[in-house]
Amino acid sequence: MERVLSKEVEKYEGKDILLQGRIQNIRKLGGVSFIILEDRAGSIQTVSNKDTDAKPGDIVEIEGLVKKDERAKGGYEIKISEIKVIAPCDIELPYDLSKKELDLQLAKLLDKRVLTVRHPKIKAIFKLYDVLLKAYEIVMREEGFTEIKTPKLLGSLTEGGANFFKVKYFDKEAYLAQSPQFYKQIMVGAFERVFEIGPVFRAEPHFTTRHLNEYISLDAEMGFINSDEDVRKELNIILKKIFEIMKKDGKESLEYFGIKLDDVPENIPTIKLSDAKKIIKEKYGYEVSKDTDIDPEGEKSICQYAKEKYNSDFIFVTHYPWKDRPFYTMPADTKQDESLGFDLLYKKMEIVTGSQRIHTYDKLIENMELKKVDPKGMEYYLETFKSGMPPHGGWAIGSERLIQLILNLASVKEASLFPRDVKRLMP
Repeated sequence: MERVLSKEVEKYEGKDILLQGRIQNIRKLGGVSFIILEDRAGSIQTVSNKDTDAKPGDIVEIEGLVKKDERAKGGYEIKISEIKVIAPCDIELPYDLSKKELDLQLAKLLDKRVLTVRHPKIKAIFKLYDVLLKAYEIVMREEGFTEIKTPKLLGSLTEGGANFFKVKYFDKEAYLAQSPQFYKQIMVGAFERVFEIGPVFRAEPHFTTRHLNEYISLDAEMGFINSDEDVRKELNIILKKIFEIMKKDGKESLEYFGIKLDDVPENIPTIKLSDAKKIIKEKYGYEVSKDTDIDPEGEKSICQYAKEKYNSDFIFVTHYPWKDRPFYTMPADTKQDESLGFDLLYKKMEIVTGSQRIHTYDKLIENMELKKVDPKGMEYYLETFKSGMPPHGGWAIGSERLIQLILNLASVKEASLFPRDVKRLMP
């Protein structure tokens, strides 16, 4: 007998089938055992009139008759004729994984990740994450981008030499990639539009709910642009399509969290950083420190402004200070005060960083000199610009942070299967 998945049982009403999965819960009532079985498709109620040694956590095989029952989840239940334990759960589960909520502190949630990830609500996070990754790939291809995979072990740094992890590479020193920036720019010269879904590593000693030291970045770079506005327009189109797919294919996960995913605006509102700072001070009575471009409190305020004025959960903040952006970012003017760099804020924080890049060799060298960036080890990158590069720009989306904000999770670590932070290298 071939295995049937839980979501397929309605096709077999009145027939005997074979189910395989994990026992989520057993409830006994008057000599009858109600066994909730879960598999990759969902869960199904099975019923036995016989005693069984099976227990929650066991991997089992069940044969039984499909019966319609409106009281059961999904409208069907299985009358068990035989149950066989394939692999027993030999530990006493520390948590009741059948409960709708898993009320644990974050540390315990992550320390026992191999077990807690089996909880339906936590699985729902990563089912939605799966939809996000699928949607990004689908939409990027629709928009004419070619997927690339770039190395994560580098012989030189791409972000000016700060916040990097150094590793031993045979008899040399290497660095874990802070981004695929150099490689995706190089590939614009060959493919014009490229994207990557891959890990990046930042040695930033943060203890916050919004930072990870290893995360999955949704990167893109596009050539033959006229301005940074072209990059933002393309990103707007892509995010709108992604959210449409997530609303449809991630419906069950969103419903589990009680989330109604709003549409991405046709035209996400845009504001210059200097104007945003004035509004934050005048309208919300908060002054962003002069030592930073914008801080978390400032991000919250400008997102509140976007919601109140434009009824938008999204807002582009543009013209970040030139001094705060990487050397490859195009200056906005000859005075080098502002750059053509932008962030996209969603709900309460930044989810995307992007910019128009410098595309000519002489300007790139000039910018590196002004920022005191040593070109040693970057020769392969600089050579690309000697051979002709189209005007280009791109972005990087923090995927876990996007999921955190969509589902209103307390910490971005909840959106990472096995998060890495300052203290966490296990499991």
